[in-house]
Amino acid sequence: MIKATLLTLALGYVTVVLLLYIFQRNLMYLPGGNPGIPADSAVPEMKVETIRAEDGIETVSWFAPAKQNQKTIVLLHGNAGHIADRDFKARHFMDAGYGVMLVGYRGFGGNPGQPTEEGIYADTRAAIGVLRSRGVPNGDIVLYGESLGSGVAVQMAKEMAESGTPSGGVILEAPFTSMADAAAYHYSWLPARYLVRDRYDTRAKIAAIAAPLLLIHGDHDRTVPQPLGKEVFSLAEEPKEALWLAGAGHVNIYDFDVVEPMLVWLRGLPNS
Repeated sequence: MIKATLLTLALGYVTVVLLLYIFQRNLMYLPGGNPGIPADSAVPEMKVETIRAEDGIETVSWFAPAKQNQKTIVLLHGNAGHIADRDFKARHFMDAGYGVMLVGYRGFGGNPGQPTEEGIYADTRAAIGVLRSRGVPNGDIVLYGESLGSGVAVQMAKEMAESGTPSGGVILEAPFTSMADAAAYHYSWLPARYLVRDRYDTRAKIAAIAAPLLLIHGDHDRTVPQPLGKEVFSLAEEPKEALWLAGAGHVNIYDFDVVEPMLVWLRGLPNS
C-alpha cells in the first residue's frame, strides 16, 4: 500500500514537471490583445511603426521622435499586456523632450507569431534598426527594460557594445539575474532552474553592456524579488546608480516618485 502510494505520488510529480516543461511559455508570456491606436492613448502623437524582423515576422511598435539633441528611449515591456499599457511611462519621457520607441513583441498586442527569447530579441533588433535608419546612433539610444524586458535590454546593450558603439544608457526596472533564477524562486519545489528554455541570462551579460546603468527595484516586489536586482547591480560595471524603493511592488514603481530621479539621470548622460 505504501509503495503504491509513493509510486502514485512520484508519477504525479513527474507529470507536473513534464507539463510545466511543455507549457512553460504559456506561464512565462501573458500577452494582451489589440492595443488600439495611439490616438486613443495617453500618447496620441506617437505614430504606428510596422517593423519586420530578420525572420520575416512583422510587429507593430509606436514611435515618437526626440526633440533636438535629446536621446531616444527604447521601452521594452514585461511579460504581460502590450505596448499601450506603458503609454503613461512614455508620456513622462516625451514631455521631457525624449524620443520613445514602444517596442511591440511577436505574439503580443495582436502581432503574429509566438513569443520566445530569440524572437523577442529579433523584434527588438529590428526596432533599433528602424531608429538607426532614421539617423539615431547607438549613443543616443537608451534601453529601458521592464521586468522580462530587462533581459532584452541587457542583450541589446551587450550587442551594441560588442559592435564597438555602445548604447547611451540602460535603465532596468525590476530586473532578474536570469529567468532560471526567477523560476526557481516561484517553483522551489520543482527543478525549475533546469527546465527553463528562455533563459534571459542577465547575470552572464550585465558586465559587458559598456553603458551607464540606472537600476530601479522595489523591496515589496513579489514577482522579481529585490535581491535578484541587487545581484544584477553588484555585477554591473561603473558608472551605475540604483533606486531601491521602500514599499514598492512589481508594477507600481511610478507611484513612488521615480520620474524626476530618472530624468535627472538621463540629463546627466554624456552626449554621443
